[in-house]
Amino acid sequence: QVQLVESGGRLVQAGGSLRLSCAASGRTFSSHAMGWFRQAPGKERAFVAAISWGGARTYYADSVKGRFTISRDNAKNTVYLQMNSLKPEDTAVYYCVAVKLVSSDWVPYDYWGQGTQVTVSS
Repeated sequence: QVQLVESGGRLVQAGGSLRLSCAASGRTFSSHAMGWFRQAPGKERAFVAAISWGGARTYYADSVKGRFTISRDNAKNTVYLQMNSLKPEDTAVYYCVAVKLVSSDWVPYDYWGQGTQVTVSS
């Protein structure tokens, strides 16, 4: 079974940057596309970014395009989310998860980590 541990979230000022990491255990990591989702207080969990299993293709929500970069290192079983030009609207708990493209939507599997809190102050 896959275990996911997100880290790197913290309080940061608007305009700042930080990098989130997701460490995965299990033998299926490199065979799956991976994604980041986030959930702000009182809102539904929303797609942020995804990366193909080989790392050649990346996808982003319009709200973060040009500011966030997703990457992965399969040798280290780790997925990253580089977050630049952060805005208060980015405040949320961030989760990484294996994803699958169904129709035109990225659908997460039900194996979630504990998430990491990102708070962006104005």
